[in-house]
Amino acid sequence: MTVRGEGVALAGEVGPGESWAGAAARIAAPLPGDPVADDLSGEILAFVADPDLRIDLRAMTHGDLPILTRWLTAPHVRRWWHSDGEPTLERVTTTYGPRVDGLTPTRMWVVEVNGRSVGFVQDYRIREHPDFALLTPNPDAIGLDYAVGEPEWAGRGLGARILWAWMVGATRRFPDAEEFFAAPDHRNAASLRILDKVGFVQGTWFDEPTRDGSVATVVGCRLDVRRVLGGTQRGEPGPAPRGP
Repeated sequence: MTVRGEGVALAGEVGPGESWAGAAARIAAPLPGDPVADDLSGEILAFVADPDLRIDLRAMTHGDLPILTRWLTAPHVRRWWHSDGEPTLERVTTTYGPRVDGLTPTRMWVVEVNGRSVGFVQDYRIREHPDFALLTPNPDAIGLDYAVGEPEWAGRGLGARILWAWMVGATRRFPDAEEFFAAPDHRNAASLRILDKVGFVQGTWFDEPTRDGSVATVVGCRLDVRRVLGGTQRGEPGPAPRGP
């Protein structure tokens, strides 16, 4: 394992029973900033500590729905979020307003990078959406979907850091969760690569019915929470608090 920061790279090993995040925090102790996943898909687990880049997730409000509408109309987002129909403000308010109000099992989060809103994440427990339960053998897994909405912020390597911030927050909101789950379209190579980099493992491909009657072929990706993140409820220090 390596942790980069302040122009140096610190190396170490994951101890017996230690999570990847716990090992990174121990190795990065001399560095400022919390270590976050950089690339966990290779033989050497790579983390980075960058105190100048802060990513937070805050609960979405009705005031965010106009900007969410703009994000959903951006071509790079709409390509993968097209099944809800034309993303007008009225339709977006009808679809996402109840989630913002806490009336559905799905929760919405706005991603902020150094204080600027750039995208969103939504999460839910799989068993609360029976149609999704067919995609994973663990109905208690926490599912998520995400997008960098601002075009100028897309493709800048923020995806893994955004998901890491969500993951750390999700371990606090779902302390019993043993697995996180995402199912991007099989053609969405960028999303699949981001999931690889934060520790998800690709699994079975599924044909998923969409709301517009079409079928999307998705790749079920699963993350072992205990292995990657650990947590105080699992008997070891978890990663530093961030996100929701």
